[in-house]
Amino acid sequence: MAASHTLTIRGALAPLSWTTGSTLVAAGTDTFTLTLPALSGPLEFKPLLDDTTWAIGPNYHAVPGQTLDVYPHFTATMGAVSTLIAAFQSTVLSDTRAIYVYLPASYAENTVATYPVVYMHDGQNLWAALPQLAFASTWNVDTAFDTASNTGACSSAGVTGWGAQPLGGTPVTCNADSDCGAGSECRTFPEAIVIGVANDANRIYEYTPTTDPTTPGGGGADLYLKMLVTELKPKIDATLRTRPDVASTAMCGSSLGGLVTAYAGLKYPNVYGMIAEISPSTWWNTDVILADVMTTLAAPNRPGFVYLDSGSGTADDEADTDMLAAEYVTLGYTANVNYRHVIQQNATHSETYWAERFPGAMQLILGAR
Repeated sequence: MAASHTLTIRGALAPLSWTTGSTLVAAGTDTFTLTLPALSGPLEFKPLLDDTTWAIGPNYHAVPGQTLDVYPHFTATMGAVSTLIAAFQSTVLSDTRAIYVYLPASYAENTVATYPVVYMHDGQNLWAALPQLAFASTWNVDTAFDTASNTGACSSAGVTGWGAQPLGGTPVTCNADSDCGAGSECRTFPEAIVIGVANDANRIYEYTPTTDPTTPGGGGADLYLKMLVTELKPKIDATLRTRPDVASTAMCGSSLGGLVTAYAGLKYPNVYGMIAEISPSTWWNTDVILADVMTTLAAPNRPGFVYLDSGSGTADDEADTDMLAAEYVTLGYTANVNYRHVIQQNATHSETYWAERFPGAMQLILGAR
């Protein structure tokens, strides 16, 4: 892009303005830089192509002293879902399964951009673009990321962006802080690659860390996680433009998928730095995950961010999930900083409600933009 275009930035604090762009210096074929040595406070800004075409999505934010890498895009508005590997062969599990991928809107347009990766279980149930795969309704994961790429959401009561929005209601969307009320910011969560790992007939076995006397077939989570870490992740990192480090690698799942996600936070904190447990089956084997979580190591040898949720009451096992939440607090996680516990009133154990809570989960674990 540097060969034929310029990039500028407009912003809210001097020396920037919203009326005239400051030109970035080309530092390579597709890399531009701008140094602002004397910011008087937090900065809201946005890149422009040739100082005429605004980058898609809400404004960016920076604070004095911060070095910020920005990967803007100017044309694409939707990501793409596809079958990345139709039959991924695992030696660890001696089976094959489909691996699905969501590539964000900017992936094809900005070919130097790299992305965090969110690994998700029950990969057939995730995609609005592939509803025929789902054995229930879908999570609309692709829609959630597309929406966040194109618009922001206003923060509220100390909670940032999409995590502050009414569950099941109409979000308060925005493009700039000025679209929100006083003291509120317009924020979104970063784009990410999402890997959907299909389940198979061994789902209960693979998603549970122990056997359970009330439910046959459990106890294979160690092998399943070993497959993800030693076989699948290296393949993904070699194939796609990922950020392979622990701080950029997340796991998210629901129900038994939420249980194995909590377990992954214990077994592989050096791989999964962010975990989102959606309606986890905490009840498994008389709440065995509670004893496991209490063995979590001190920071930094544990996931940097933990999101946990459920519906209310007995419809979604709130009582057991509340006990798990209390343990994370005891371990030193801080609400709305590196931890969030959400209870959605009147929500049942279903994809419909998981889809409503998913953007807030991503806002916490991926961070605010």
